[in-house]
Amino acid sequence: MTAGEITCDTLFAGALFCSQPRHGYRFSLDALLLAHFCKPRPGDRVLDLGAGCGVVSLILAYRHPQLDLTCLEMQARLAALARRNIEQNQFGGRMRLVRGDLRLIRELLPVAGFDLVVTNPPYFPVASGRLNPDEEQAMARHELGAALPDVVGAADFALPVKGRLALIYPARRAEAMFAALRQHRLAPKRLRLVHPYPDAGATHILLEAVKGGGEGLSVAPPLYLRLAPGGEYSPELAGIFSGHC
Repeated sequence: MTAGEITCDTLFAGALFCSQPRHGYRFSLDALLLAHFCKPRPGDRVLDLGAGCGVVSLILAYRHPQLDLTCLEMQARLAALARRNIEQNQFGGRMRLVRGDLRLIRELLPVAGFDLVVTNPPYFPVASGRLNPDEEQAMARHELGAALPDVVGAADFALPVKGRLALIYPARRAEAMFAALRQHRLAPKRLRLVHPYPDAGATHILLEAVKGGGEGLSVAPPLYLRLAPGGEYSPELAGIFSGHC
């Protein structure tokens, strides 16, 4: 990679550095929402499945200094950037990068080795919508490398009973998400819907599931991104951007 192929962006008023492709897959608001939604416990071993440049784990490492984080990423350039981000933020003592395909997780990581798995999986089946001509973006958004059941299956492998999975997913594909969770004994326990603004339908679901958990789902108040169409950010989203929320 040359300097012109990447940008070095900052989060939380310069508290975090994040190198990512100038052209290709760049992290989106979804990653920040997922990191904000997670509720890790001190000392948790956290696995970031399909970590990209590692932004979700970077935010978790910044907000929760007592975590031990592992990023699993298949694409070579994104994995290299995740490794660079770990180094430039000086998180090497508690964050590591494993390059590999999550569908081969049994060859890469220990069974039941993590307390919390976080993931922003590909959102769309291959036959749904136009594929992005950029391979990195296409793999991140469409199920070219791994489908949702593969991602949830990898989380199942990585978690012990009572381990937790946190993910963000399109609201319109909720049925597929819940079906994959049921198949792998992951019980939905905490749910929050993301809306562009009040009176608009939900676009995304934030969900925490527990492996082998029983019934009982807590539904949080909705998260509104803006106060009105095209208007100001909501106070909560402004707080997420600043790192104070």
